[in-house]
Amino acid sequence: MTLDAIDRRIVQATQAGLPLVPEPYADIAAALGLTEAEVIARLAALQDRGAVRRIALAPNHYALGMTANGMSVWDVADDRVSDLGAQVGALPFVTHCYRRPRALSEWPFNLFAMLHGESRSEVEEKRARVAAILGDACRGHDILYSTRILKKTGLRLRDD
Repeated sequence: MTLDAIDRRIVQATQAGLPLVPEPYADIAAALGLTEAEVIARLAALQDRGAVRRIALAPNHYALGMTANGMSVWDVADDRVSDLGAQVGALPFVTHCYRRPRALSEWPFNLFAMLHGESRSEVEEKRARVAAILGDACRGHDILYSTRILKKTGLRLRDD
C-alpha cells in the first residue's frame, strides 16, 4: 500500500500525536493548507484501507495519579477465554485486554488485562474482581507491575 503525497503529509503531521487544542484536525489542516473536512476524510479512508489502525488516546497514567500499574496475566480455559475476556475488557479499570497464545511450559497465560490504581492494594482489589469474573475457568494468574513508563509510539515515517 502506498500513500499519496497528501496522505503522507497528514500521517507525518499526526504521528507524534494530535495537538492538544479544541479543534486538532483544524490545526493540522491549517498547517498543511487543507480543510478540516479533508483531513478527517483522509484519516478515515486511511483507517478503512488499514494504513492507519486506530487513532487513540495514550494517557500517561503516572501523571494522572495512577502510579500502580500491573499487567495481570491469566490461565483461562480456552473454550471460555473469548467470552470471559470480553467481560474483563469491559471493566472500567481495564485499559488493555487481549488474548495471547500460551508459551508452554514456561508461560501458561493466555489472557492479559492491564490494571491501574493509585496503590498496589487498589490494583490487587481490582485483580480480585477480575478473578471473580473468571471463576473456575481460571487455573492460575500473576501480575507484572510496571516500574516505569515506556515511550508509547507507533510507526514513524521518514522524510524523503
